[in-house]
Amino acid sequence: MKTIIVIGGSKGIGNAIVSNLLESCKVINISRTNPLQAHKNLMHISCDVTKDELPVIEEADALVYCPGSINLKPISRLSLDDFREDFEINVLGAVKAIQKYLPALKKGTHPSILLFSTVAAKLGMPFHASIATAKSGVEGLVKSLGAELAPSIRINAIAPTVTNTDLASKLLRNEKMVEAITERHPLKKFLNPQEVAEMGVFLLSDKAASISGQIFEMDCGIVSFKI
Repeated sequence: MKTIIVIGGSKGIGNAIVSNLLESCKVINISRTNPLQAHKNLMHISCDVTKDELPVIEEADALVYCPGSINLKPISRLSLDDFREDFEINVLGAVKAIQKYLPALKKGTHPSILLFSTVAAKLGMPFHASIATAKSGVEGLVKSLGAELAPSIRINAIAPTVTNTDLASKLLRNEKMVEAITERHPLKKFLNPQEVAEMGVFLLSDKAASISGQIFEMDCGIVSFKI
């Protein structure tokens, strides 16, 4: 049974990934709050990845880093601290986790790492300057480490469009906003956490053994199509 470290697996996409893995893997969830479910294969460790020392884990087969932010403001209202905070959560937190658990992953079986970007790193959108900058850093990290860690450890990222999670609740707070976001996407939908989780589980699995250094856009067509 594989051991998967999930950082930020208590809510949203992270929690959906944890739920998908529990029947077949041992999952160690590291987050500030307890996950929504309990299971014999689930261990929870309370920790704030940006502030606390990460717990020691001797061996693991995969690392998933889920923490993120949606900080949407005009550039005139974004402070340097906004940029620093988004970079800290999205990039430096991931770097901290990878550096901490790289020795454990090297002991694992066909180990892999999964990070998260956003469609805003590819598609220019107003008010996304801070988060797009941070997530572009995540994509650069994936490309660089994909080369550096080959052939022993794979690393990939998913870049979702709007996903129905607590983090995106401000974007989906009423029917009018839901309708507008739905209409903006060529597939006339946006994502639910389970869809993203299933892609994540695939990328962690041996079925994706030939895939590394890639950014997978789950965009409902918003980046890929002009219709």
